[in-house]
Parts: sequence; structure tokens; C-alpha cells
Amino acid sequence: MAKRDYYEVLGLSKGASEKDIKKAYRRLAMKYHPDRNSDDESAEEKFKEASEAAEVLLDDEKRSAYDQFGHAAFEGGAAGGGFSQAGGFGSIFEDVFGDIFSGGRGRSQVQRGSDLKYVLDISLEEAVKGTNPKIKIPTLVECMECLGSGAKKGTSPMDCLQCGGSGQVTSRQGFFSLQQTCPRCRGAGRVISDPCGKCHGQGRVQERKTLSVKVPAGVDTGDRIRLSGQGEAGPNGGPSGDLYVQIQVRDHPIFTRDGADLYSEVPISFVDAALGCSLEVPTLEGKVSLKIPHETQTGRLFRLRGKGVDMSKIRGGGLGDLYCKIVVETPVNLSERQKELLREFGGNQDASQSPRKNTWVDGVKRFIDALRD
Repeated sequence: MAKRDYYEVLGLSKGASEKDIKKAYRRLAMKYHPDRNSDDESAEEKFKEASEAAEVLLDDEKRSAYDQFGHAAFEGGAAGGGFSQAGGFGSIFEDVFGDIFSGGRGRSQVQRGSDLKYVLDISLEEAVKGTNPKIKIPTLVECMECLGSGAKKGTSPMDCLQCGGSGQVTSRQGFFSLQQTCPRCRGAGRVISDPCGKCHGQGRVQERKTLSVKVPAGVDTGDRIRLSGQGEAGPNGGPSGDLYVQIQVRDHPIFTRDGADLYSEVPISFVDAALGCSLEVPTLEGKVSLKIPHETQTGRLFRLRGKGVDMSKIRGGGLGDLYCKIVVETPVNLSERQKELLREFGGNQDASQSPRKNTWVDGVKRFIDALRD
């Protein structure tokens, strides 16, 4: 199989700086290191591929030859000499990471950064159709001046002389030995004698990152979107945690939502409810006509198929419906003439025209009679 371009392997352009190359290699080595991927055989190959690319591009002579001749530069031809994997991988890993994977270094071992949570407030329309907002996250990021080491550029942390790099010191009291945190390095195992001026030896700096979040169509309140590696940078140059964006959908003035279905109240006059009518009701795609039959009562639901939320892109859902709930509104601010007409109308009604009222009255009578017995 043909080798991939070294710049492509590291995800960089040809003019990348040494700092960019080290940062890219650090990220890939953290992700694919065999010690972290014991169950993934492909991870070791990806680790070797990234190490080979970094070994060449961080060496000025090798990089110049590669830029001129490509992979042929290390096949015993154009540039003379070849690339030795045996000497390359170990040295480049040591140069970039030092001994953070060596174990026995107290707290100076690589630690993963903390995960972060961000609540994203969106409208119902955005939740239904999807959106791609930009958010600003205050977080700790790796110091680019020292590449997370905490030491001034050109220097590196040294093993603590008091504990020998273990982070622990042992004292004896008679037959007993007591192990305590090293007071000099405070358990870190390493001491920074010349700290980085930008991060003051912390290896991390506070920054406000702007990120783009792809919110798929159909999300709902409580759904979470994971942005891998966008959390806090890890101490001692460790990998970053993740950012979890939690969705919060704002209340809508017209619709309420239940999964893929939408609900909306539609107020109509008692005249339209009695005689029937046609009216326009809103949907998320525009207005549609709804025919209200005569003698419609409050609470009746009309279903508009396919006018709900399309959840096919998440959770394997389908297309929901819109349910319009009729609310018959009692008129207010009546004139004397209107009141007179209503009294006349009420006087001409018979029992058969109010079946629900009659059923209720009969139920009340039976209940009272049962109490008397």
C-alpha cells in the first residue's frame, strides 16, 4: 500500500511550523498510542505512521529532502540514506513527550482534561429544522508557547532531586517506614526551574474559544451533542476532555411538543363551532386550511398528518403530526342588543340541543340520590 503524504497524516499544510507539527503529533500520539488502545490493532499502525511523519518533518534536513523528492528521498535514492524506523519512533516520541508515559513519575504523568458542559438555548424552529450556531466557551487550553510543559521555551522540567522523580519521599521511624508526598515538588515528581512566561509554569492558559456546533434536525430539550477534544486541556500536556452541548428548546407561543408530534390550541367562536367553518391554521411550514364541521365541541382534536417534527435523522424516528385542539371561546364585552339576542336564543333551546349538559345534570341527580339512600 502506498504511503500517505506526511503532511496529510498530521493534518497539516506544507508550510506548517515546528510548533504546529509538534502539536499535531502530540494529538495523534495521545489518541493512537498502543498503551491506550490495547484492543485496537489498527491504532498501533496509525501511531507508527504519525511518528514516522513527525520524525521526518521535525528534522530540517529530512524535511527539505522530503519536500523536494517525497517518499523517494528515503528509499536509498535521491537524497541518499534512508529513514530508520528503529531510531525514529522512540526518539521523536521522547523529544515531544519526555517521560510522561514512563510511569513512576508521580503526578507528572499525563492526565486527561476535564469535560465541559454548555447549555445551548434554541428556538423550536431551530430544533425542528437544525441549526449551526457559534458558541463561545471559556476554557483552559494548552499553552502554545511551551506546548504544555510549563517550562520556558528551550528548557524542560527536571526530575525532582529530593524524590528522584517519584513524587514520594520515605522516612523511617524505628521499624516503620512512612511514605509522604515530596515537599519540594509537591508530588509532581518534576520541578520547573525556569517557568514559561505565558502560562507561568502551568502548561495551560485561560482562553475563550469560538466553536461551531452542528445541531441536527429533530433535537429536543435534554439531548446532548458531544464535541470530542473540545473540553479543558489536560495537565502536563495531557489530552483535552470533551465538550457536551446540552440542548434547551425555548417555549413556543403557538406550539407545544411531545416527541415528534406538535400540539396547538385553535380558538373559534361559538357561532363557528355551531355552524361550522373553514379557517387557516399555522404549521412550521406555513398556513394550511382546516375545515371545522358544525356542532364541534371544545377539546376536539384535528390531526394534520406529517406536519409535526421530522426525527428521521436522530434516534431513528419518523415524521410526526400536528394536532389542533379546538377551544370554543365565550364572547365578552357584549352589547345590550347582543345580550337580548342571546336570551332569546337560549329561551328557544330545547333539551336535545345540549346533550352533554343533560348527561351531566342526570349524573349529578343520580349521585345526590345515592347519597340520600
